[in-house]
Amino acid sequence: MVEKSHDLARRLADHAEAVCRHYLDAGRRQGNYWQVGDVRNSPGRSMFVRLRDGPKGPAGKWTDAATGEHGDLLDVIRESLGLIDFADVVEEARRFLSLPHLEPEPTSRRHRSTSAPSGSAEAARRLFAMSQPIGGTLVETYLRHRGITALHATGNLRFHPRCYYRPDEHSPTEVWPAMIAAVTDLDGRITGAHRTWLALDGSDKAPIDTQRKAVGDLLGHAVRFGISDEVMAAGEGIETVLSVSEAMPTMAMAAALSAVHLAAILFPAALRRLYVVRDNDPAGDGARDNLIERANAAGIEAIALSPKLGDFNEDLRHLGINALRANIRVQLAPQDVARFMMQAA
Repeated sequence: MVEKSHDLARRLADHAEAVCRHYLDAGRRQGNYWQVGDVRNSPGRSMFVRLRDGPKGPAGKWTDAATGEHGDLLDVIRESLGLIDFADVVEEARRFLSLPHLEPEPTSRRHRSTSAPSGSAEAARRLFAMSQPIGGTLVETYLRHRGITALHATGNLRFHPRCYYRPDEHSPTEVWPAMIAAVTDLDGRITGAHRTWLALDGSDKAPIDTQRKAVGDLLGHAVRFGISDEVMAAGEGIETVLSVSEAMPTMAMAAALSAVHLAAILFPAALRRLYVVRDNDPAGDGARDNLIERANAAGIEAIALSPKLGDFNEDLRHLGINALRANIRVQLAPQDVARFMMQAA
């Protein structure tokens, strides 16, 4: 028998205060309400969750006075954990209530929700929208621990304090803080999102088996930093390209997230010279060669930038910013040294 969403919401409402203490632990009880900043568990006082049935409505219903958002406790679970697929919300709610696991229903009988399909571009856009700017968050702490301090063009990075994580379908749900990166096409439209789960203090990645995952349409697209014109740089990892940006803060950068995706990245119409930020491994060599071949065929000059160690973030952390700049400087076209490096020297 399919369990109706309103039945599950009602069960959660019977334990409204316990739900709030678990998923909205940044708030506190005020009389017959739980008060918190918003449904994503930010500190503050603009959102109220009813803890008991009353004349103004049933327990479990909430309203955010600052935004006008409202919903029930299933919405609290979804937003506070960053869940995208409704099936995952149901599973988490049943886990919280200690209800038995539901066997999958035939497709014709499943609950039909308005949530975006898991792994879709729309799911990626919703995940990014659930997150917050990185200033003063664990994402900023994490990047600074990686030696990255030039954060002026990082609008495509956001922070989610309690991002859903499950290594496989048989494992329990966990929540970890995460860096959320928007993957965009050449027009700036979000086509995907990349999650990097972080340690609770932001000092490193989270101590889990799979520390990074992406959803959405990735091929040809990238996480972009700055506005590209006739010169830009492209590499694999977010931390790698941001390390290069430490030396050239005004050059546009793009992180394709893997060697395969780097080789397939699409070129802006105005691009005339592309710096290929390679990782020092066989996959990086293959991505470099394929991308240079594609760029040359499109009439774009392509120049490889090679690190001294495994990648440019290793160079930044272990050799320092001055050594990083010196290494990049000798690999640039002379006109780009004057344009992109003199102000960073």
